Amino acid sequence: MQAEVKAAAEVEHPVHPESIEYAGFWIRVMATLIDSVIVMIITLPITTAIYGEVPKDGYTYLQGGWDLVINYLFPAVAVIVFWIVKSATPGKLFNKLTIVDAKTGSKPSVGQYIVRYLGYFVSIIPLCAGLIWVAFDERKQGWHDKIAGTLVIKNKAIGRNVISNIEDQKSMDS
Repeated sequence: MQAEVKAAAEVEHPVHPESIEYAGFWIRVMATLIDSVIVMIITLPITTAIYGEVPKDGYTYLQGGWDLVINYLFPAVAVIVFWIVKSATPGKLFNKLTIVDAKTGSKPSVGQYIVRYLGYFVSIIPLCAGLIWVAFDERKQGWHDKIAGTLVIKNKAIGRNVISNIEDQKSMDS
């Protein structure tokens, strides 16, 4: 039975569109705004304590080594850790979204999460075209999702995935 489930997981797109609901552009924007506010609430006071008041016109350069750690490295690590532990960031959790492997519907690998994060840079550089792509893609994938082989879906049953549903169906049929 396990071999049948694994074989079903290895087909090109066993995540059937009728069985899941893809997370669209605007709900993902909302999740990103929530995440951005959380990161700002954490990092701004720390950065201000280290470097003093932030210039009123902002700054577009690194203030120093701690700026790199606090404003770039910490958020990257935090996002990837949230993805590994919860398959979502706080904003995605609030909006009941989860990141899944595009082929199997199960939890992506750590490597996929890292590639997904780095894929954000590819998505952002050409005028955010890779992020806007979510609005037009059939499976609502941004370029970072396509590069990493992931999907963002709406949770219908938290903690469930396509493979679990296949296993449940097989056990009921037996």
